[in-house]
Amino acid sequence: MHNLGQSRSSHQRNHILQTPDTFVRTALPGMKNASAIVHIGPALGAAFTEYTAEFEPKGELGNTAAQRFIYVMDGAVALEAKGERHELGARGYAYLPEGFSHRVVAKEKSRVAVVEKQYERNAKIEPPHLLVSNENAISAHALDGDSDLQVKCLLPDEPQFDFAVNTMVYQPGAALNIMEMHVMEHGLIMLEGGGIYRLGDSWYPVKAGDFIWMGPWCPQWFGAIGKVPAKYLIYKNWNRHPLGEQKK
Repeated sequence: MHNLGQSRSSHQRNHILQTPDTFVRTALPGMKNASAIVHIGPALGAAFTEYTAEFEPKGELGNTAAQRFIYVMDGAVALEAKGERHELGARGYAYLPEGFSHRVVAKEKSRVAVVEKQYERNAKIEPPHLLVSNENAISAHALDGDSDLQVKCLLPDEPQFDFAVNTMVYQPGAALNIMEMHVMEHGLIMLEGGGIYRLGDSWYPVKAGDFIWMGPWCPQWFGAIGKVPAKYLIYKNWNRHPLGEQKK
């Protein structure tokens, strides 16, 4: 049945909620037998781009001059970089530095979350190197001492990295202990379960498959609702001064 223009999706000044019923797929340069759902990018004022790449078997993701982070949501891909081949199954991920030549090829029908960002250089810091891992290999820690809210930091909290990507798992009924407002912007993909997200002055029901962008200082809060844990993958800019590189 036609939804007659109804959707949970919302586009506001400092945030968007994008639900699967509003997804539009497009081909990006270098893609073969694959398509992208572009969730956020500079066209809306974001300092990064995030999209879901959907691959057919043997589909490919083109190269990029920007730094790139990939996280396998479903399926399996091979990452070919500098003569080496890395196999990434579900929850596998990789960080690729700016200008790092590589190729991503799907071994089967797959979905991959992709973050791309121009690197914010600091003359005193060496840029980061290739990193390949799996979420299952990362230890979780409780957020603010709440054992019902577990965080895994997929990238090292080191000054070389100018952004962070984490997974967060909320047990049913768990919630952030404060409403947050901060300089970082976020890109968030709901992976499992659902709950209620406050964004600005609005409250949204959200569930697996939804995407959220939060601009700087967007009021934000989440609480998990349901009988299964809620989990999301979240990006934030990190480790850089708001004024950019400080020169004397």
